[in-house]
Amino acid sequence: MSAKKSLDGIHAATVAPLKNDFSIDHTVLKDHIMDVCSNHGIKGLLINGHAGENAQLSSLEKTDVVRSVREVVSNCIFVTSGLYSENTLNAVKEAGAAECAGADALLVFPPNGWALGQERRTIVAHHKAIASATQLPILLYQAPVFAAGMAYDTDTLLELAAIDGVIGVKEGSWEVARYDANLRVLKKQDPEFIVLGSGDEHLLASYMMGSDGSQVSMASVVPEMVVALWEAANSGTWEKAKFLHNLMYPLSTAIYGASPSGRANSRLKTCLKILGKLPSDLMRPPTQGLPQEEYQVLKKALDFAIEGFESF
Repeated sequence: MSAKKSLDGIHAATVAPLKNDFSIDHTVLKDHIMDVCSNHGIKGLLINGHAGENAQLSSLEKTDVVRSVREVVSNCIFVTSGLYSENTLNAVKEAGAAECAGADALLVFPPNGWALGQERRTIVAHHKAIASATQLPILLYQAPVFAAGMAYDTDTLLELAAIDGVIGVKEGSWEVARYDANLRVLKKQDPEFIVLGSGDEHLLASYMMGSDGSQVSMASVVPEMVVALWEAANSGTWEKAKFLHNLMYPLSTAIYGASPSGRANSRLKTCLKILGKLPSDLMRPPTQGLPQEEYQVLKKALDFAIEGFESF
């Protein structure tokens, strides 16, 4: 099956469980991966993404995550590994290591330093170097509009999409109007180019406008609901899709919409701990544990979503 076909549907963006010494707990990681993949409709995984603390992990740790995941999933599960580095030379090495460890594709995140602004030729050169270093297909990451220079303008996005080996984009603009505009220009340039809707708070809107699939961390918390939403949208059962969206909306806004947005990863782990899926919601410093009031908000939103889904 081609990489483009394999990216169809729901791919869960998973977390990186930690031991008390802040090292990755690979036993719990494997349990987490197997639990997510046991759900009907999960077609693949995004590992080493934002939810997987990619900026907090060393190159070796990210490669070890790929190996651990490959040990417990079948070849039917498509594994995309996030690639984040401030250094192009290091990114090239990580691309090769991920390929050797068993990744099926790479999602290239912009360096955080680009938030301060970056010229197009540098952005293109970074991606070309990575694409030249691996046989794996490449996905772009379109950062949120509030991420300043990390969000590519239209001309830069189109030039990146034309690089050999680049087959799609995880569209994370987190704004419906920008998603729609990017979807249109990318599909006009190449109708086969993959656009993956990834705004967890507005997946329904993305699916209505058009999406080839999704790589979303909500699918690691409530995978059955995200799959049900995708299937309802694909079948045009819009009343059902709207109902599912309304069930998940309080949870998605509690995770991603609350301030500070940088605590989203911690909230994901806390949700999994509340559900009994993780023994610990520990994050690497400087990220701290959640205040008790946030814990209660997440529990209430989870209860609302799960009870509503079970009675549906």
